[in-house]
Amino acid sequence: MADHTDEPPVAGPVAEPRRRDRVRMRIRRTGLFAAGVAAALVAVWLYGALVPGPQQLTQGDVADTIAQALASQTPAPAFSQLVYEAIAPSLVLVETTSPGAKGAPGGGLGSGVLIDQAGDILTCLHVVAGAETITLTFADGTKSAAQVTARQPQDDIAVLRATQPPAVIVPATLGNPNAVQVGSQAFVVGNPFGLADSITAGVVSGLGRSFQMPNSSQVLTNLIQVDAAVNPGNSGGPLLNRDGQVIGIVDALVNPTKEGVFIGIGLAVPIDVAGGAAGLPPD
Repeated sequence: MADHTDEPPVAGPVAEPRRRDRVRMRIRRTGLFAAGVAAALVAVWLYGALVPGPQQLTQGDVADTIAQALASQTPAPAFSQLVYEAIAPSLVLVETTSPGAKGAPGGGLGSGVLIDQAGDILTCLHVVAGAETITLTFADGTKSAAQVTARQPQDDIAVLRATQPPAVIVPATLGNPNAVQVGSQAFVVGNPFGLADSITAGVVSGLGRSFQMPNSSQVLTNLIQVDAAVNPGNSGGPLLNRDGQVIGIVDALVNPTKEGVFIGIGLAVPIDVAGGAAGLPPD
């Protein structure tokens, strides 16, 4: 089959009507905004004219009216921004050390999320498997050693508990993964390649997926597939819906090559399954 390269967008006369449409849209929006400011000023003037007693439209009245009109034109924050703000206090960086080849030290990196006031942290079992030491870094900068308090190997889930938790524990809000549908918005927050607290956005691409663990016969089932970018270091971090609720624990990425980088398919264990390791109810 011959190679095919997408042609760049045509920039000549064909594209000109689209450009004019965009310009008209900007002009229309500008006109609407100006009309809104004018209407607000007229309202202030009418109030001064109709209310008995000496009234005068001061410079302060005008400034306040324009400020209110400007505020009304400010767009609402993006969902991704709200999701990040909701989950940020509950994120945990997980770092491990383990014996390397010929006794040389090795290290691992992953993510975790606080799920209750007791300080339980969900992560992936493969993040901490075989670790000699586990170090947690919380959102407020607190660092602590940690221990694995529970394992759920059939789902590659572990529960961690810090030996010195932060002064304030902010558990994440857990959502209902059964309400997730293909096409639902999805957000992943974690520490890919050590880039702390990174967020990526996408959609739920599929439900009920299966995945065979590398170098193992173990198969994980009933996973959530997303196209939000997942890379090494994201494992154990939260998968969130548009309300900032945790609907899964990021577990794996699929790449048919031997490269451990994202090509469009990430997988997460539903939170009702993962939460069972910490004794959370299934619903």
